[in-house]
Amino acid sequence: MTKLSTKHLLGIKDISTDDINLILTTADSFKEVINRPIKKVPSLRDITIANLFFENSTRTKLSFELAQKRLSADVLNFSSSGSSVKKGETLIDTVNNILAMKVDMVVMRHPNPGAAAFLAKHVDAKIINAGDGAHEHPTQALLDAYSIKEKLGTIKGKKIAIIGDILHSRVALSNIFCLQKLGAEVMVCGPTTLMPKYISSLGVKVEHDLRKALEWCDVANMLRIQMERQDIKYFPSLREYTMLFGLNKDLLDSLSKKIVIMHPGPINRGVEITSDVADSDQSIILNQVENGIAVRMAVLFLLAGRV
Repeated sequence: MTKLSTKHLLGIKDISTDDINLILTTADSFKEVINRPIKKVPSLRDITIANLFFENSTRTKLSFELAQKRLSADVLNFSSSGSSVKKGETLIDTVNNILAMKVDMVVMRHPNPGAAAFLAKHVDAKIINAGDGAHEHPTQALLDAYSIKEKLGTIKGKKIAIIGDILHSRVALSNIFCLQKLGAEVMVCGPTTLMPKYISSLGVKVEHDLRKALEWCDVANMLRIQMERQDIKYFPSLREYTMLFGLNKDLLDSLSKKIVIMHPGPINRGVEITSDVADSDQSIILNQVENGIAVRMAVLFLLAGRV
């Protein structure tokens, strides 16, 4: 297979295992490009891409922008905080105005679940979902899968634990879909109050004891507590959360085997993970950041149909 089966990347749930494997294989070529002295290729030289971020972002926004520039695309950056959205302009009007400038592709982050899918139905451009509320974050799941495969050689048969605020995490949902399609076993671990009611219907194991989850897994993906999405208190205090679900070096060293540590960022150091774990030789957090550029280059390249 040399072509994606879809026009857009709206979520991992909507794409096939072949699509995922094609993206990961294509990312290998771009990983080689970004490690060369001249890190640029002319693959998307005549393509214009608009980055529409209706929610704050640092890593994802920078990663997409760098991926686009490495591919020689023309890039438009849009932030809702300084735009007519503040004056009441609708999402479709905003995007149609941008598309009137002859934009080929839109990368969008939006606080509302389903915003990217809604857009894909109404505008004539390729849409990439860079996170829609607590729903999906497909490129994060792809770069996480790529990083696991790079570290362990394969994903099939591996045991991956996703630990933390599962309820508010779009990373968790996309990771579950992606890892299961690639043949991994997935466990979620966290407080009962931070587990979605539907979680067991996704075919994942559910654990509320951090040590048991860590002893079970080959890879632990530590998620941050998403305070900005929490309208009520889900646990007594951050200190109590850290005591029960925070990963520190003593706990890591006491396990019966060496496991791989991941984090989608931003890290709340000292809450879900301590600095000595985040910076240890078992952590692949910085590899995830580097791989994010290669994976996003692959997604942009394949959606542009440049195969």
